[in-house]
Amino acid sequence: MLQAEIHTAKGVMKVNFYEEDAPGTVANFVKLSKMGFYDGLTFHRVIPDFVIQGGCPKGTGAGGPGYTIKCELDGENQYHDRGVLSMAHAGRNTGGSQFFICHSRKNTAHLDRNHTCFGKVYEGVEVIDAIRGGDKIEKIVIIGE
Repeated sequence: MLQAEIHTAKGVMKVNFYEEDAPGTVANFVKLSKMGFYDGLTFHRVIPDFVIQGGCPKGTGAGGPGYTIKCELDGENQYHDRGVLSMAHAGRNTGGSQFFICHSRKNTAHLDRNHTCFGKVYEGVEVIDAIRGGDKIEKIVIIGE
């Protein structure tokens, strides 16, 4: 089973990936992580009781890796709940590197089957609440490959 550790100054979030539900999205995130793409990028969008979002190389929400990936919305785990990692996009099939992590189900249910859920934080969930806008992703370590 593929897993990741998202290292920040506020702590480490350990993630289980949804490899069966979102294989392309997981593969893309793993590839970018191994390249060091996310190292030093910020959580540029933090909305309390909604999401923390990172993965923009420009730090503005307008950047990406230079390509787009398809949404994967048909799997069993395509619901947004506390700790779920999901791909940010500017419309269907426009995701690339930006991702968000949900604070709660209460304000994210409308994202179900619109954004690809590709993993969930299973340890360090409290770090989600500690992240503030501008906090950096120190590194993302992939485990199990």
